Amino acid sequence: MTQEDIIRMAREAGMAGMLTDVVTTFDELGRFAALVEEAATEAANARANTSWSLMCKKMVAAENEACAKACDAKYAEYPEIDPDYAFALAASDLAKTIRARGQA
Repeated sequence: MTQEDIIRMAREAGMAGMLTDVVTTFDELGRFAALVEEAATEAANARANTSWSLMCKKMVAAENEACAKACDAKYAEYPEIDPDYAFALAASDLAKTIRARGQA
């Protein structure tokens, strides 16, 4: 951010009187602007990280549910077989089924 940018923003904010005040120098105003910029960047990053985390959690939950449905569907292919054996047959195909989802 340039000194001209800082002065322009200070004027837009109604701080024009401070620009001639002995207490507020351009260096002080520049340091203040840098602090404001840093705080705004941190706040934006925090919002982005929260949004990203929430999206990832939703995606993982959706994939978990899809895998569970694939398991249910595979198990249902063996209705006439002993449940324990049917589970073993279904389980042998599940890894392929789940990996195939990742290829789609």
